[in-house]
Amino acid sequence: MNKFSALAFAAVLSVASVFGAAPAVAGGTVSTDGSTSMEKVIGSLGEKFQLDNPDIAFTYNPTGSGSGISAVLEGRCDIGLSSRALKDDEKAKGLKPTVLAYDGISIIVNPSNPVKDLTVEQIKDIYTGKISNWKDVGGNDAGIVVVGREAGSGTRDGFESVTGTKEQCKYRQELTSTGDVIAAAQGNPNAIGYASTAAVGKTVKTLTVGGVEPTEANVKNGSYVVQRPFILVTKEGKALSAEAQKFFDYAVSKEAAEIIIKAGAVPAAD
Repeated sequence: MNKFSALAFAAVLSVASVFGAAPAVAGGTVSTDGSTSMEKVIGSLGEKFQLDNPDIAFTYNPTGSGSGISAVLEGRCDIGLSSRALKDDEKAKGLKPTVLAYDGISIIVNPSNPVKDLTVEQIKDIYTGKISNWKDVGGNDAGIVVVGREAGSGTRDGFESVTGTKEQCKYRQELTSTGDVIAAAQGNPNAIGYASTAAVGKTVKTLTVGGVEPTEANVKNGSYVVQRPFILVTKEGKALSAEAQKFFDYAVSKEAAEIIIKAGAVPAAD
């Protein structure tokens, strides 16, 4: 478990909640399920919500965007978490997206890698195999190890949409969590990966894209182009429980904006 996982779980979750079971309390429960990239944001919001509402048990199950969307559809959680836009067929099934925040997708490499910047076109060429050696983008004479997320990941969907690489990427490794991608880049001097900016720490090197850093300001003004939405997923026509509605209203409020910013994302609320 990476350090962000540890922080979120220690502050918010019980061991039981990891497996989807909330501790019994008088005030009811709020269950969320989905994107691993949203862990720091949802963990921070859940911690504050739990402090303000000690009679309500808040849980977060980090299963990935696709699984979180399915969990809402199947009634296994109150609120789904997706780090990609909902597809038309998902909306057609009665799912409703609410944008909570926007997140930059950082392009990460090992700290020893001398490369500092890549263009979107270079990133596309690396991930589709057109560029396979770091020397072709100003780095060492070494083969590039292309790392990414598994099919169904919101991060992968966002990355491939922006870079125009859907169904074209030639991954050496397809990993099932944000933390695993970060660990792969940290452990391999020739690896390149992508991960939620909110989750990236100092163990890896973040590249600029076209000379632009993935900062809050640059994500908000759109100059950092490798970005995607963080979405709360609910069902059309089905009311949330009073407890879940209370968390939902808090999460999208101006009051929560500062917490979202501190967690590394850009709040959708003005």
